[in-house]
Amino acid sequence: MKFLVVDDDLINRRLLGALLSKYGESDFAVNGEEATRFYQRNLESKQYYDVVFLDIMMPEMNGHEALKRMREIENEFGVHLGHGAEVVMVSALGDRRNVLSAFSEGCEYYLVKPIDQAKLDEMLLQIKEERGL
Repeated sequence: MKFLVVDDDLINRRLLGALLSKYGESDFAVNGEEATRFYQRNLESKQYYDVVFLDIMMPEMNGHEALKRMREIENEFGVHLGHGAEVVMVSALGDRRNVLSAFSEGCEYYLVKPIDQAKLDEMLLQIKEERGL
């Protein structure tokens, strides 16, 4: 599997990268603006991400804005709804408003920090099965 991990905190990026390493390779971005550039570049080169992990609270472009832009980029490239990367919003914010907002913007999963390895494993196995990976 190929992942894009987006978080402004180096420790969080490294931790998630380590948790994901048994499933595949990860690219890392420090904010939403950088993530959307990576995402577009990968669509251009047909090197698709399977899963994008987006932190919500980041400088320059937060996770909500990045998710919206990524879905716009998919549309520009003719990627039909539901055929792009699975997006997992990752945040310390587990309140109902943030969770519902993330899903209404097009994410498929929501994980609350600190990330539980068992929940992550379960989610990734589900994604692998659904995508036939």
